[in-house]
Amino acid sequence: MAEQLFPVFDVPDIDIQGQEETRPYKPSVYFDFETGDFRMDSAYRMTVSTGQEAYIQWCRKVVETERDAYMAYSTDIGIEWESALAESDGAAVESALEKTITEALMVNVHTEYVKNFQFSRSADELHIAFTVKGKGWEEATISSNFSI
Repeated sequence: MAEQLFPVFDVPDIDIQGQEETRPYKPSVYFDFETGDFRMDSAYRMTVSTGQEAYIQWCRKVVETERDAYMAYSTDIGIEWESALAESDGAAVESALEKTITEALMVNVHTEYVKNFQFSRSADELHIAFTVKGKGWEEATISSNFSI
């Protein structure tokens, strides 16, 4: 029998997803949602947030951004809140918002789960609060208001 011209060997499996999950949370600049600007110290330097604070801020920013409304963001960023608010009744609105928020936050490999949605309404505003858990951290409650 003739020997093979090229060597034959098994290609090892590479666990790419496992590598992504071990990346640490990166710090970022702290964004103040109340003022709508970055938080500054007394010397007008941007304040740095921890990795956990940056993750929670990312979650809140995703929830408050309409998907596909801004060319600067990919289609993975934001929720479809305008179409959710256009649903026929209150239960359908809550269900659509819960679904789109969960899907948007689960895109991040660091998100373990999103649950415990609570909704309350006033005359022209819908208040949403929910729990999100990042891997390696305790649960955090995020809340947001939508004009209706």
